[in-house]
Amino acid sequence: MSLESNRILGSIGAILIAIGFSTPFSGYIGILSLVGIILVLVAMKGLAEYYNERGIFQNALYGFIFGIIGFIVVIVFVMFFATFSIRAMWRAVRIPTEFTSVTLIVGLILGLVVLVIFLVLQAIFYRKSFNLLAEKSGEKMFNTAGLLMLIGAVLTVIVIGAILLLIAWILAAVAFFSIKAPAIQPILPPPPPT
Repeated sequence: MSLESNRILGSIGAILIAIGFSTPFSGYIGILSLVGIILVLVAMKGLAEYYNERGIFQNALYGFIFGIIGFIVVIVFVMFFATFSIRAMWRAVRIPTEFTSVTLIVGLILGLVVLVIFLVLQAIFYRKSFNLLAEKSGEKMFNTAGLLMLIGAVLTVIVIGAILLLIAWILAAVAFFSIKAPAIQPILPPPPPT
């Protein structure tokens, strides 16, 4: 694919991801975010080939993989603790204890910690990918997007983190739109012999 098509794919993908961050609890929007991530990956693959830098795509792919693994681990973790807590609550109806509420709170805290760990790992690899892309394309806004993504992942526990992630993907979309093709140097004819 050409630089132009990769630029457009990356921009649209980053916009779809930003839409997903702005409304995280909507199922259809979640599907749009997944489509956005896939479009960004396709664009990163094309840009890695264009700039002849494998690290652009590899780091983005590792970030994607950590995001998927983190999502699956958190879902399994929450389901396990929810099931465990429901069983404990059912028993507590017959024999009241404080064990059920403590178990549920511990489970939620552990699930949140696991989520943050995987988000930080994901952000580290996306940042590496964006830094390489900034270096090769000359578009420094990728550096800013990667940094905001990492800070947002660390601060996910509070609302500011989600806002920073949203801003990071918006900046990434703008950076993709701003990539310029390198100026082609005109081929000058050889000087006339003297």
